[in-house]
Amino acid sequence: NNMRARIIYATLVAGALAVLVYAVPAVAHHAFGAEFDPDAPIRLQGNIVRVEWVNPHSWIHLEITQDDGTKEVWMVEGGTPNVLQRRGLRRECLPIGTELIVDGYQAKDHSLTRANGRDVTFTDGTKFFLGSSGTGAPTDGAETRGRANPARC
Repeated sequence: NNMRARIIYATLVAGALAVLVYAVPAVAHHAFGAEFDPDAPIRLQGNIVRVEWVNPHSWIHLEITQDDGTKEVWMVEGGTPNVLQRRGLRRECLPIGTELIVDGYQAKDHSLTRANGRDVTFTDGTKFFLGSSGTGAPTDGAETRGRANPARC
């Protein structure tokens, strides 16, 4: 009977862990409108200082030089690494120091240097849709589905 209780306990613990593994990413993922302002489009031009190629969103950190010469780092949220790779944008395409132009939307809290990326443009003119489709963003990339981007690197 003691062995049966242990098996039941182990099964319950394994089940609870499985629920947590799937629940945490679901909670971490959010709709565009929960964090970003559709009425605050922004264009950022700067150099990559860090890339987080992680789920549920990738992040590109850009160092921006303001008109007065001061520098600040902006965190730009992108789609999942898997989606970006299918569009032709791989992690290797984003080495530290690369200059980019990112068009997107500022965080609702305008005191944060954070944005949701819509498009990323490289200095050679190559452009990729950086965002996540179906998020509710003003232009959420639905029109880019099925359209292949040129290989970047």
